[in-house]
Amino acid sequence: MIRAFDQLSLPLLRWLDAEDAHRLAIQGLKLLPAIKPRPDDAKLAVRAFGLNFPNPVGMAAGFDKNAEVPDALLRLGFGFVEIGSVTPRPQSGNPRPRLFRLERDEAVINRMGFNNDGAEIVLRRLAGRANQGGIVGVNVGANKDSADRVADYVRLIETFAPVASYFTVNISSPNTPGLRNLQQAAQLDELLSKVLEARDRVRRKAGDTPVLLKIAPDLSLAELDDVVHVARSRGVDGMIVSNTTLARPNSLREQLRAKEQGGLSGRPLFRLSTRMVAETFVRVEGAFPLIGVGGIDTGGAALTKIRAGASLIQLYSSLVYKGLGLVESIKADLTSTLLRTGRDSLSEIVGADAATITAEDWPV
Repeated sequence: MIRAFDQLSLPLLRWLDAEDAHRLAIQGLKLLPAIKPRPDDAKLAVRAFGLNFPNPVGMAAGFDKNAEVPDALLRLGFGFVEIGSVTPRPQSGNPRPRLFRLERDEAVINRMGFNNDGAEIVLRRLAGRANQGGIVGVNVGANKDSADRVADYVRLIETFAPVASYFTVNISSPNTPGLRNLQQAAQLDELLSKVLEARDRVRRKAGDTPVLLKIAPDLSLAELDDVVHVARSRGVDGMIVSNTTLARPNSLREQLRAKEQGGLSGRPLFRLSTRMVAETFVRVEGAFPLIGVGGIDTGGAALTKIRAGASLIQLYSSLVYKGLGLVESIKADLTSTLLRTGRDSLSEIVGADAATITAEDWPV
């Protein structure tokens, strides 16, 4: 069924404007039959952040911003889905066009700007599927015009705690002016302090919801030192590495399109984001798990990200070019690797290459 969906949809979606294609994909997933997914191989199960993931392949935030199709995505074989970014109040985001394909590079540039339906509507949708099961995380962000961005995050934690499997505190989008400043040590310390206090306040009625921190790949190593130090000292449950990059690698072939403002994702992000996973892994020293994101478009790329230090991975841009069949392909490759090497779980190879990767020349 997934192969048929890809064969029919990919040519059509690639012919459309990128944002129109995304909207059509969401509508198509709403029509997906309510079939039970094929059970995952037990070797692919991952325990992280106190949660049991059936497999390590997740849908990254940005695809299902408004929690319209999380269950359809879970039925397609994702081990978890992250919705959002959600802001307290609805916002339209930046003017269109704001989403661009770099076809020859299998990349995407976006400057969406946290466009979403707002907390009230998204909460209603998540509450309506609360008994469906599956791991659905909520990626939270601040409104562009907010006078108190820390208060926005606190409000969202309190609002969504009863329906979120986990939270991702997104301070690394390049498309909301000034948002990345929250990665600076003093501001980050204040933010995480308030966010974790809010999580603890609602723990009695909502349970213990893990809080993850999503960072940019464009941090210097000194800045990464500060971020990891604050994250560890405040006791976050994990980190997601990484968001899109403002850099434009020399290898890009779509040079004209690459001049568009916004964050670059897809295959050209792979080396930088993987290096940042490894750098983060060696600094975290096992204090909490990592989710690796950026340029994963094959089973081999997923394996590389895991060996760099990621316990879980997320996809998004690669699905534009490879289709939803990529999810099962990656899982099959990971299972085959475990069988071939006689290992019982992916946890045995998490971070196996981190030290080697951090000794390599910096990706350009």
